[in-house]
Amino acid sequence: MRRDAFLTPLLVAAACMRMPGRPGEDSQVVRPEALTAFEPLYGANCAGCHGEDGRHGAAAALADPHYLAIADDATIRRVVSNGVPGTAMPAFAQAAGGMLTPHQIDAIVAGMRERWARPAAVGVLTPGYSAPGEGDRKRGAAVYQTYCASCHGADGRGGEKAGSIVDGSFLALVSDQSLRTMVIVGRPDLGAPDFRGNLPGRAMSSDEVSDVVAWLSAQRPQVAGQPYPAAARAGNEGGGQ
Repeated sequence: MRRDAFLTPLLVAAACMRMPGRPGEDSQVVRPEALTAFEPLYGANCAGCHGEDGRHGAAAALADPHYLAIADDATIRRVVSNGVPGTAMPAFAQAAGGMLTPHQIDAIVAGMRERWARPAAVGVLTPGYSAPGEGDRKRGAAVYQTYCASCHGADGRGGEKAGSIVDGSFLALVSDQSLRTMVIVGRPDLGAPDFRGNLPGRAMSSDEVSDVVAWLSAQRPQVAGQPYPAAARAGNEGGGQ
């Protein structure tokens, strides 16, 4: 048998691999569950709410050393996986109806820690992530006046430096844990100080954080929002008959 009889099929196969219109190896589509790089995972699932660089989003900053100091990996993984029921934070784990595998969630948690955690810059944080017990809303009212009223107003409905902290729609969208986290770490991207900066020289204790969260939680309405004008008029007309 001639030697070129063996070479011809090989040359034809090689030519087919380089045919116009055939995708190159570097253009092959990666299956969604095979994606494990932090940047695309964070960009597709987290950046819309928490900001492209972990800051300046509608939701709390994740690129915050104080947040990463009080929330351990298990806590962050649980929040990403299961979301926070009753709030705008959805569940991302496939087991909870989301799109991410456990390995992808681990990649997001590890990426956050690697890029944004700075333990040496934080020091010791007194308040823990979770409340040690139920706060006292009556004591919380006094705590609010001491640490918060100078910015948010005496009644919490806003002052010269900051807006309302007792708005019904806002409170309906955040959990008590979210309020606690916010009081501890602040919102530096919005100019809100952490638990050490509300009153110069006097940091909030863990009990004071719990108490002010209890007071804020007590301001949460059972039903958030107001009825549409047409519905309100219809209700008034029906009540007058």
